[in-house]
Amino acid sequence: MRQPAELTPVPAITATASFQQLQAHSTAMREAQLRQLFAANPQRFAQMTVDAAGLLLDYSKNRLDATTMSLLMDLARERGVEAQREAMFTGEKINLTEHRAVLHTALRAPRGSKLVVDGQDIDADVQDVLQRVKAFTDKVRNGSWVGYTGKPISDVVNIGIGGSDLGPKMACLALRSYANPNLEMHFVSNVDGHDMEATLSKVDPETTLFIVASKTFVTAETMLNANTARAWFLLEGEEKDLAKHFVAVSTNAAAIVDFGIDPENMFPFWDWVGGRYSVWSSIGLSVALAVGFEYFSDFLAGAHAMDQHFRSAPLEQNMPVVLAMLGFWNRQFLDCSSVSIAPYHQDLSRFPAYLQQLDMESNGKRVTKDGKAVDVPTGPVIWGECGTNAQHAYFQLLHQGTDVTPIDFIAALRATHDLPGHHDALLANCFAQSEAFMTGKTGDEVRLDLQAQGLPSDEIEALVPHKTFPGNRPSNTIVMDQLTPATLGALIALYEHKTFVQGVLWNVNSFDQWGVELGKVLAKKIQGELSGQPEPEKHDSSTNGLIALARAAKSAYQ
Repeated sequence: MRQPAELTPVPAITATASFQQLQAHSTAMREAQLRQLFAANPQRFAQMTVDAAGLLLDYSKNRLDATTMSLLMDLARERGVEAQREAMFTGEKINLTEHRAVLHTALRAPRGSKLVVDGQDIDADVQDVLQRVKAFTDKVRNGSWVGYTGKPISDVVNIGIGGSDLGPKMACLALRSYANPNLEMHFVSNVDGHDMEATLSKVDPETTLFIVASKTFVTAETMLNANTARAWFLLEGEEKDLAKHFVAVSTNAAAIVDFGIDPENMFPFWDWVGGRYSVWSSIGLSVALAVGFEYFSDFLAGAHAMDQHFRSAPLEQNMPVVLAMLGFWNRQFLDCSSVSIAPYHQDLSRFPAYLQQLDMESNGKRVTKDGKAVDVPTGPVIWGECGTNAQHAYFQLLHQGTDVTPIDFIAALRATHDLPGHHDALLANCFAQSEAFMTGKTGDEVRLDLQAQGLPSDEIEALVPHKTFPGNRPSNTIVMDQLTPATLGALIALYEHKTFVQGVLWNVNSFDQWGVELGKVLAKKIQGELSGQPEPEKHDSSTNGLIALARAAKSAYQ
């Protein structure tokens, strides 16, 4: 049996020959001007685009050249990207701190994809759950599943948090054009009661289905929200009616039975499915309800197409690898500490938030797999908003601020609406912004514009520094023909694999998230203290003071 890839000693990235070559090369490229790079190479666009799974990546507006890309691919090979990639696809336990395989790719593989891990036939298990999802969603969508008063379901409330919320919510919104108009989808994740209250005020217990998404069925935030929903339902219905209005995405059969859910309506998933990679599993039940199982299957197939490309394409033409290496170049050698995601498609408005968890929870790490401090900066801050709204908000900082922030523009060449004029205006803005970030506007160009307007010379000189754009700011543009279930699946998988590749470069475990635990432990203790439980002063003075304020406010209104 081959030794797991993650157990092989990995040297510090700065010690590798390819990294040192990139370090030397980056000195010249820091001063390179994108305008000049385009002028010197009319074929730059053709040479710096990659097609895969219905997507096209244009990375020509990055501050690099063919030598840069060659050296970056040398680094990818030297860091073992290909071997680690195969280890993931074949079920090795690359999540070493939790001793788990990482097999979200198996969730979207077609029937007959043979894979056995620890004696478990992965394909058979996945296909069994998919068939259960199909049977259930068909009944809800065709009206044969009815509530306790005999009425069909009109509203679905997904109760989860993290990956059990961000993925399904993002996908349901993105695929709005494909959704059943007779089913309204709602999502509750925040432990803040305002979230649940706002949702319950819109729905009717007779026609509402709740999905409680928690693998263990003990996740604190999810179970507080689920129990609140249960109590709200029992104001109208009876306990025997719960089984018609609550289903679970979980593996804790005993707990769901205690809750009142029929175990036939429990949809399991597995410990080799990380939360932020779980929309492909039964966590995607709300997506399948919204768009139907056929479109959900297309969603899985689009991701699988990207998986096949990622697993087999040469690194130089491998879209996830290219995107990952560009991000590493900008983070490491151009000192870019954040990345802005700018989807020029309103239905992708939750995509930046989805990528925040995917990337920052995966690679927001400071130690390598063997517990040593990482010797270079790791995951950047991910943030963003839909264009064209972003242009009228934070693009000012990106154009003329002191930090350089790479941008991923995402667009569909065709709309799913037929309103005249809108899509041309949208694409014009997208392409214009990527050009503006690249070219900027020089002082001389500003002067010519102002002179043409007839302004006096002293006013022109006063305005020139304010109207000058430095440009030379990197961006990628990812385009698809249309936002469909398949292209959405491919887009998500693209960023999943990008994140994986960067984790391999830094030699961090991209599949655990211990950083979320400490606050949860402390919150449990403080929640008891806020409820009036006496306790000695064990916190710092700030935390003690805040607890006292909250307790006083609570007492004043009781």
